Amino acid sequence: MSKGKIREMFPGGNTSQGFFSYYDYILRQEKAVKIFCIKGGPGVGKSTFMRKIGYEMLDMGYDVEFMHCSSDSNSLDGVVIPSINVALLDGTAPHVVDPKNPGAVDEIINLGDFWDEDGIRKNKEAILEANKEVGRTFRRAYRYLKSAYSIYQDNEEIVESCCVDKAKVNEVSEKLMKELFGDKGIASYEGKDRRLFASAITPKGLVNYLHTLINTDRAYILKGMPGTGTQRVLQKLKEAALERGFDVESFYCALNPNKIEHLIIPDLQISFTTSNLYHNVDIKDSIEINLDEYLFSSQLEKYREIIESNSANFDHLLDIVIKTISKAKKIHDLLENYYIPNMDFVSVQECFEDTLSRVLKYAREKES
Repeated sequence: MSKGKIREMFPGGNTSQGFFSYYDYILRQEKAVKIFCIKGGPGVGKSTFMRKIGYEMLDMGYDVEFMHCSSDSNSLDGVVIPSINVALLDGTAPHVVDPKNPGAVDEIINLGDFWDEDGIRKNKEAILEANKEVGRTFRRAYRYLKSAYSIYQDNEEIVESCCVDKAKVNEVSEKLMKELFGDKGIASYEGKDRRLFASAITPKGLVNYLHTLINTDRAYILKGMPGTGTQRVLQKLKEAALERGFDVESFYCALNPNKIEHLIIPDLQISFTTSNLYHNVDIKDSIEINLDEYLFSSQLEKYREIIESNSANFDHLLDIVIKTISKAKKIHDLLENYYIPNMDFVSVQECFEDTLSRVLKYAREKES
């Protein structure tokens, strides 16, 4: 039996709007067979628990999606086995997840059932203070990030308002829609839009998993400086696909969670990715579309000094953001020292084995 394939992404992110969650899009309630909401404190083994389930299913030939944590990209916030519509999610702050349809769809697995409460309570004051400091540090990071985004927006506005030929960009959108959809008309139903992040601003810097996502038969790479219209092109294509009944996967910007950067239309085996200084992917036989070709060079030259200054200031602030998030992670890691010694990991392992057997039962039901 061949191993399954891995796709990796982020369900939430550290953005200019603070922590932003697309957790509701991980696995839709109406589609899900089972969603396990894993509860417990730092260091109790939630990520390891989910990762082990994921790799067990991979070894059995199932494709698996690993949902990474933006505040620690080595840690998992979720695992999805798409072919059987089963997911395990970290249900703790800042992305609190509770059952929406208890029993029918989702349920809680509380790893806190396996800790020594008395041992943890001895460190109550230290835990409270560490949690407060983590919160303060993240809020500081988000203020820096909001400031950085304001500078980024200034460059976007300069280019969009007077430096790019929007009519030419519209022609690109129109040509792509004809290539993708031809004469296919509006469907009697609308496709589903699944929203997530392919990249994140993490303690390790800018991290993306595009190489695990952009693997369709046909792939387009959109290039263009901020403001040239890559988002507008992708938004038009997404809306056209949904209107024609195609499900899509939309991956949003780590800085601005309302800005689409990558689009996959699985049924057409077509994907679009935005390539820039902060994220790119090497795709064999891809089709490149460079919107910088439609810039007015004379106008751009007029604002070049401002644009370059803005870019330098943005990068400086982004570096401060990353260092601040890294500091928050180090403080959060200290919290694990209060929990790990007070955990009954033998019981956690028994819970894992029971959960795995249930996941396998759902897999058998799907196959029968």
